[in-house]
Amino acid sequence: MSLSRRAVLKGALIAPLQAGAVLPPAPATARTLDSPWDQVPAILARIVPPTFPDRTFPITDHGARPDNSTDCTPAFRAAIAACNAAGGGTVLVPGTGRYRTGTIHLLSGVRLHVEAGATIRFRSDAGSYLPAVFTRWQGIECYNYSPFIYARGQRDLALTGTGTIDGNAAAGPWFDFDGRRGPDWDRLQQLAVDGVPVEQRLFGDGHYLKPNMIQFYDCQNVLVEDLDIRNPAMWTIHPVLSRNITIRRVKIYSRGAMVDGVDPESSADVLIENCSFDTGDDGTVIKSGRDIDGRRVGVPSENIVIRGNTYHGRWGAITVGSEMSGGVRNVFAQDNQILPGSAYRSFYALYLKTNNRRGGVVDGVHVRGLTGGPCDRGGFFIDMNYSLTGPGYGPIVHPTIQNLTVEGLNIAGSPFAVKLSGSPASHIRNVTISNSTFTAIDTPAPQLSNADNVRLQNVRINGVVYGTPPQGTRYEAENATISQGAVESNHAGFSGTGFVNYDNVAGSFIEFSVSAATAGTATLTFRFANGTTANRPMTIAVNGATVQTRDFPGTGAWTTWQSTSVSAQLVAGSNSVRATATTAGGGPNLDYLEVTT
Repeated sequence: MSLSRRAVLKGALIAPLQAGAVLPPAPATARTLDSPWDQVPAILARIVPPTFPDRTFPITDHGARPDNSTDCTPAFRAAIAACNAAGGGTVLVPGTGRYRTGTIHLLSGVRLHVEAGATIRFRSDAGSYLPAVFTRWQGIECYNYSPFIYARGQRDLALTGTGTIDGNAAAGPWFDFDGRRGPDWDRLQQLAVDGVPVEQRLFGDGHYLKPNMIQFYDCQNVLVEDLDIRNPAMWTIHPVLSRNITIRRVKIYSRGAMVDGVDPESSADVLIENCSFDTGDDGTVIKSGRDIDGRRVGVPSENIVIRGNTYHGRWGAITVGSEMSGGVRNVFAQDNQILPGSAYRSFYALYLKTNNRRGGVVDGVHVRGLTGGPCDRGGFFIDMNYSLTGPGYGPIVHPTIQNLTVEGLNIAGSPFAVKLSGSPASHIRNVTISNSTFTAIDTPAPQLSNADNVRLQNVRINGVVYGTPPQGTRYEAENATISQGAVESNHAGFSGTGFVNYDNVAGSFIEFSVSAATAGTATLTFRFANGTTANRPMTIAVNGATVQTRDFPGTGAWTTWQSTSVSAQLVAGSNSVRATATTAGGGPNLDYLEVTT
């Protein structure tokens, strides 16, 4: 059957693909995204971590002691001032032990380096985070408690090392603030609606708006690298109105309410890579101000690359909103993985949330290679009716969400696969979901309401194909080079003359010889069956270089065939594509490789 625009507007479910069916062409008014990923090299070229002079300023030279008792606040302040005055360098947190401190304010040219075994542990009294500083609280500008680590209007900054930064939030008053902040939060929103100058929006002492943990406000050239960052009171790493940000190989652990991982807000040229998020709230979440105040500032978050991260926490793994009133554009997320956490599981894999007071435009969110699960509430969810309880503050200004591409979204276990919930006054527009696989889905059919030009291409949900099938070149596994495996035909449903049964040994592999007319990005789709309950992961390599290690979970039976996809760069001419088992269970039964350019 075909998917009519009328059916989408009414929120009808997309039906499985029938023989000979095609989706209608995109409306002529729809924007064409030829190759949005072609923007990524230029973005990455602009993201250059800062470097620092070879000068070291140990905090112990200024009176700090790692005894978890001495107040090291003056020592941090003195070491940072000396480093800045000398023209930059490294403020060193040495050795082992806990350095107890209040707020730390960074200055230009300072790298704060925490050695292995050392911990910066923040004080638990609210007075240590006064006087109040200029900040954003949930997307609205005000003066409030200082973030634990704070910089404003600085450049060339870094937090590095393999030590620990411990917010120690549970020992302080912060989580009690969650139940008492209502009047302050209502007042701050009303001050913004009334246009009260930011200098008069005074909170902090005697109020209940808890502080962020690490905030770079109006800063340039920032690096956060390798640290174990734990126990924030609120959002963990929060660049605001900042540019050229690198966050890599960081572990974030948080529990409580409003304890996101990394929140770039109205910031540009941001790279978040190879981090681990075990969070009590959203993992990586893009923001740009809230409602009328966010629109007043009017600065989008843009040119953001999120790659190679693992998500073990709650709510959305990769999220946009709900504070997005300044706009969001050109977000690229690639090769990220969702895993069950120590206490939580992700609610959603990809989550965009906003409502009818936010305004703002989300234009260009592109995700490929987001895999794993389970997700407790859904796979891909756009909610334009988020948090509409209560009268709200400010005028009704409908937001816009448009031009999203999702490829290789492979989620195992979730109540739904795809739900796009637009607003009657502002439809979601131009969403393409391709080469994606969802298994163990409670409600399999995609759920669409107030969404225009939604296109599914080779989306498999519980083994059923939705949307147009792939138009690629198929390479049968039985014709490939096989190491420690055998061609068999004893399980029905395979393509060609058979399939390859891997030997139960790590290192067994199948290698395909793939021809490409021109160099460029290709989608590699593997059709497989795994009749066990054990995952059988394989490393996918192209021309000898590892592209990704991909899960091949149980499919329920050896006769139940599913597909999973990765994106890879091919060279013109001949290419080798190898799928190698990484565990003693070997690989799944592999039917074929389909290559789509």
